[in-house]
Order: sequence, then C-alpha cells, then structure tokens
Amino acid sequence: MRDYMSKTIVCPHCGHHTAVELDASEGDQEFYEDCLACCNPIHLRLHRDEQHDRLQLFVDADDEQIF
Repeated sequence: MRDYMSKTIVCPHCGHHTAVELDASEGDQEFYEDCLACCNPIHLRLHRDEQHDRLQLFVDADDEQIF
C-alpha cells in the first residue's frame, strides 16, 4: 500500500476542487484543510484499511460531523 499520495477533493462549502497531500504512514488520521477559494475549513478523515489494502478519505464540512 502506498503511504503518500495526492488526491483532489471538492469543497463541501463552495464546490471548488482542491488538491490535498495524504500521508497514511501514521495510520488513521483526522485533520482540517482550508479551502483555497472560500477559506472555510474542510474536515478530512483518513482511514487506512489494512485488511482490504486501501485508503478511505471522508470529506465533510465542519458543521456536518456526527458526535
């Protein structure tokens, strides 16, 4: 499995396409990136699925999280 990759995501606030760099070497992660167009925070959650040898990236607005 590759630990480093670049992925294009869509901002949940304005729809702008943004490239993000992902580093899966540390396992599961949760972080924020600011949209380059509207400056709103984008919540990113990276899950490393070792069993199926894949990475899953979940993207949502900060106000869409379920607690």
